[in-house]
Amino acid sequence: MRKLSGQDAAFLYGETHNWHFHVSGLMIVDAASAPDGWTFEKFREILISRLPEVPQLRWRYVDVPFGIDRPSWIEDRDIDPDFHIRRVAVPSPGGTRELGEAVGRIVSYKLDRSRPLWEAWCIEGLEGGRVAILQKMHHAIIDGVSGAGLAEVLLDLEPTPRVSSVEMREEILTDRTPSEMEMFLRGALHSTVRTPFRVMRFARQSVRQAISAAPVLRGERPVSLPLTAPRTVFNSDPTARREFAMSCVEFERIRTVKDVFGVKVNDVVLALVAGALRSYLLDRDELPDATLIASCPVSLRGESDHAEVGNHVGNMFASLATDIEDPGERLMTIHESTKSAKEMHRALAAHQIMGLTETTPPGLIALAARMYTSVGLATRTPPAASVVVSNVPGPPIPLYLAGGRLDALYPMGPLLMGMSLNITALSIMGDVNFGFMSCPDVVPNLQSIADAVPMALADLEAAAARKTGAAKAPGRNRPTVD
Repeated sequence: MRKLSGQDAAFLYGETHNWHFHVSGLMIVDAASAPDGWTFEKFREILISRLPEVPQLRWRYVDVPFGIDRPSWIEDRDIDPDFHIRRVAVPSPGGTRELGEAVGRIVSYKLDRSRPLWEAWCIEGLEGGRVAILQKMHHAIIDGVSGAGLAEVLLDLEPTPRVSSVEMREEILTDRTPSEMEMFLRGALHSTVRTPFRVMRFARQSVRQAISAAPVLRGERPVSLPLTAPRTVFNSDPTARREFAMSCVEFERIRTVKDVFGVKVNDVVLALVAGALRSYLLDRDELPDATLIASCPVSLRGESDHAEVGNHVGNMFASLATDIEDPGERLMTIHESTKSAKEMHRALAAHQIMGLTETTPPGLIALAARMYTSVGLATRTPPAASVVVSNVPGPPIPLYLAGGRLDALYPMGPLLMGMSLNITALSIMGDVNFGFMSCPDVVPNLQSIADAVPMALADLEAAAARKTGAAKAPGRNRPTVD
């Protein structure tokens, strides 16, 4: 039995009817390229054979009564693969629109908490002999980096699937589920003894962090802070409905812009998002005078814990400079903002002992989340940020699933706390895939934002050409499905 960390428990207990804390990934596979043909049955057999390699896919959580302490994971003795591995087809013509609608419907449903918290959907009927695999996993067991690693476990380096050498451990068959009374007594003892000491440690940590952050706040470089973003169409609490859109650009084009301006790849990714959001708001005549601010999850994993399961995630806030018209100037402003955000993150991390979730009983987190959504605090308080933007590195080499070549992988993050738009970028095999997740009841016409990303890149390339005095080379935007 494994006790959840405070952050992982917060993802479980913070879930409400409209906050879904599962993360998803959409893999587009060229089934026609499989040497021996691609079938759902073959995919199912491969996934089942690799369950022993991924412990999270066997975990089921055991709650502590009244939420007085963090729950624990136990190994599920009797996993029903056919409950988790599902099959669906999209209507003709099976293009981007039909795929996006199917993904949005599937992601709108929460995971069944009485079972291990994952699903794998095979979506058939796509144009061009392609199939899509949609993975849903609860955020309590993965973050962006570990999620990308899990995808790699299911993929192969060559068309012929490898044979898994990991067998199911014998102790799973004898793992005992503790009773509610046993969990309550354990939780009460742990909470009574450790919580006061954790609160005192957190208070000391907060004072030290404030002292360390003061020089950064007083510095010449502006610092973007939470709760300072202007309210936009993106800043209403989502309903239970979800909508998905995708976009893809060449990584080499991003690298060229990065080199010309002397910035980071992540800066260019944020600039592409900024350009797309600015275009969307201008079309609606809703662009605010103040800049939008992105909440950017950052991995806290070191070399020693890179393979660990669960969440090791922090956060930084960066300006998207949407108040600046010139794309090149906007990129440089974003670059300066991310540098100050990293300085702030380092200053806070220097005295980081634990997070707030480590000192708060899970039951109190659940109560706070329900109160926030039920009384509509998202519309009565300043938004934490305008949008969540993540950038996750992926595998740079060709990969295969059940013999078919992997063409693209689009990640999707959750919506919460008055931010009804989540954008995740993943670099893979020479491309950067952007996955957009929103609530259609809050953010209409999501695909128009995704379609604006290649146009934002073209604007940056034009700015780079002006900077170097060279002619802009035409770029390629690889289609996502058709």
